[in-house]
Amino acid sequence: MPLRVLAAELGLAVKVNDRTMQTHMWDAHRLTTSFAATVTALEQGRISRGHVSAILDTGATLDDPAARAVFERTVLDYAQTTTPARTRAYAKQQADIHNPLTLQERHDLAVQGRRIWVTDVDDGMSVLSQLLPTVIAHGILDRTTRQAQLIKRTDAARRRAVPATNDATDASTPAASTSGDSGPGGEDCTGEEGVWFDERTIDQIRADLVADMLLTGTPGIDPTLDATPGGLGAIRAIVQITVPVTTLTGVTSSGAELDGVAPVDPETARLLAGTAPGWDRVMTDPVTGMVLAVDRYQPTAAQQRFLNARDQHCRFPGCRRPARRCDHDHTRDHAHGGPTDICNLACLCSRHHTLKHATEWKVRQLPGGTLEWISPTGRPYLDHPPRRVVFVPGDDSTAPF
Repeated sequence: MPLRVLAAELGLAVKVNDRTMQTHMWDAHRLTTSFAATVTALEQGRISRGHVSAILDTGATLDDPAARAVFERTVLDYAQTTTPARTRAYAKQQADIHNPLTLQERHDLAVQGRRIWVTDVDDGMSVLSQLLPTVIAHGILDRTTRQAQLIKRTDAARRRAVPATNDATDASTPAASTSGDSGPGGEDCTGEEGVWFDERTIDQIRADLVADMLLTGTPGIDPTLDATPGGLGAIRAIVQITVPVTTLTGVTSSGAELDGVAPVDPETARLLAGTAPGWDRVMTDPVTGMVLAVDRYQPTAAQQRFLNARDQHCRFPGCRRPARRCDHDHTRDHAHGGPTDICNLACLCSRHHTLKHATEWKVRQLPGGTLEWISPTGRPYLDHPPRRVVFVPGDDSTAPF
């Protein structure tokens, strides 16, 4: 908790996420306690920060102090003669040489860090990354490549067959081309026989195959069959999409938002809306964009819908944890008389929920859902509810719905 308190204080002061600040603090601690010679070389100007990062990142795997000291001396001598990029490559080699652990032991430790994460990029796209053992990763790539190649070979055979069929049945029937109407998955529908031609590249097909198998496939190992109805195979992805009604009706081409973080293109937003099992209408102020209310007001359930719509993410300044993964926290503790009311509730992730209750950080809720956080040193930080895209009609305009 003291580390979290200090990271939050320093992070907000310099406009950096507190998790990022805690990582910087940890790197500084490792550098000063385990690589003192590197710190001295940096202070004397013999190496740059890029060299320091290369030494710290590659040498962090060496737990033995004696091996780490030999590694540091060797790499420092080399670093003073070349660039950070070359230093990093050389440091990796030296780390392997001086590491007392075998490759098998290092692999067994590394495989414990396997994980999956998403990085949002531009134009409504995201990068799905997965850290896996090398053999499994290359196996996935090989399998999807061979599947994609089979799809392309099948498509090529279909292209060759369609003109021959047309010639045999009716000489007046035009041969299939690749300029027809768009079909599913980026394919083209052409020819009188209604044959689908696949215009996707190998890369596109591989990406579509992985997405399809992950979203529709059932895990081969399911330890929850006796505990969860339907097991892992019954679990479906849950996302929170905010779609302007003008996008649904086609009046505007503005996109939607996923969890208040990433944009979603209009076509996908309308497709998701068409299959949604239910709707939560969110009423906003036409000028400020502040969420005022939701329909179907019921205690607890309606309040949770309201909070998720208003906050979108954790309300600690700088945190972007989606609201659906947060706790609905009483700003003034319920045990101390705080009411279960919208003006006393906010979404906090488990990290910052704990920070609020277990440390000297304080928070109070101001009108309009604004939270005022007070650090242990007394500095105030305001976090306003996220604004939404709003449309203000002109004097001579009428609502398009």
